[in-house]
Amino acid sequence: MSNIGTRISTLWIVVMVNMIYADILAFEIPGFMQKLWAGEMGVQITQPVLLVFALLLEIPIAMIFVARILKPVANRWVNTVAAVVTAAFVVEGGTAFPHAIFFACVELACLAFIIWSVWARRPSEGVAWRQGSSGTMSQPPLVDTMERAETGRDTMW
Repeated sequence: MSNIGTRISTLWIVVMVNMIYADILAFEIPGFMQKLWAGEMGVQITQPVLLVFALLLEIPIAMIFVARILKPVANRWVNTVAAVVTAAFVVEGGTAFPHAIFFACVELACLAFIIWSVWARRPSEGVAWRQGSSGTMSQPPLVDTMERAETGRDTMW
């Protein structure tokens, strides 16, 4: 994928689908739902708790779209914060079932790749490179790169 916004959006889709399937498979474990509703799974299920879960689950859903429309600087920070919050939710909200650990590993790997992708800049993704005085290629100074990103002249996204 040459467009980083498409790549990040796709990674958010992978995170969301893995979260859904981890929950669906947990529901198939005999007695899981009864223990969950009885508060034996680490948290008592109440309406406020369900609202918090809904808000936390909405982050990956919203990021599927937001990753495609934000400008580069905002996209970096919003994706980073969203990925860190989602990673905390994955780690804290998970169970010790083997399938849940597997899904959590996939989710965390995708979230790490999202953070890496928004902070790594490559020439193929729109960063202008120029030839130095010694004939070698050099990356423009960070200030120049950030100025282009903030003024919208950066085509990375």
